[in-house]
Amino acid sequence: MRCAAYSLAAIVVLAGGTRAEDKPVVVKLIKFSAPAPADWKSEKPSNRLRTYQFKLPGAKDHPEAELSIMNESLPGTDKNFPKWKATFVPPEGKTVDDISKTAKWEVPGATVNVLDVTGTWKYKERPLDKKETLLEDWRVIWVIVEEKDTDGTTLAHHIRLSGPSVTVAEHAKALEKWVKSLR
Repeated sequence: MRCAAYSLAAIVVLAGGTRAEDKPVVVKLIKFSAPAPADWKSEKPSNRLRTYQFKLPGAKDHPEAELSIMNESLPGTDKNFPKWKATFVPPEGKTVDDISKTAKWEVPGATVNVLDVTGTWKYKERPLDKKETLLEDWRVIWVIVEEKDTDGTTLAHHIRLSGPSVTVAEHAKALEKWVKSLR
């Protein structure tokens, strides 16, 4: 019996059988969804604020990046962007605005605002943690997807790609393409 079970397992492997984890994760916001790229490895979210969490492959000789998605977050760049910029230490002689870039994208039915910062990041496991870790040459891309509900209320979703600047650079275009594919 054991031999038959091993033979069946070998046939499934050799035949290219698919496993549940091989299927792309479809990320669902309120009205929008899109399948995550194949190289985004789904993980259990590290805290209750996160709806989805992924590990993205590291650049050569660099650690992986992390992508987290928080549904139904606080809308607006006016409060969020300054708060997120304050988590970076600018190099001597520069301001955080010197190391930041913003962008605005349109997707059907939503407005997307982007904040991209590279430098020394004061990382906290959770927003209210007192302990922070300084991560040098780190890059964080924050994305706010804002959609209007049927009653006119703004619904916001926060997406954060963070990791070594080299690793994030390898995934930045794929993130933009994925966000723009939300339907």
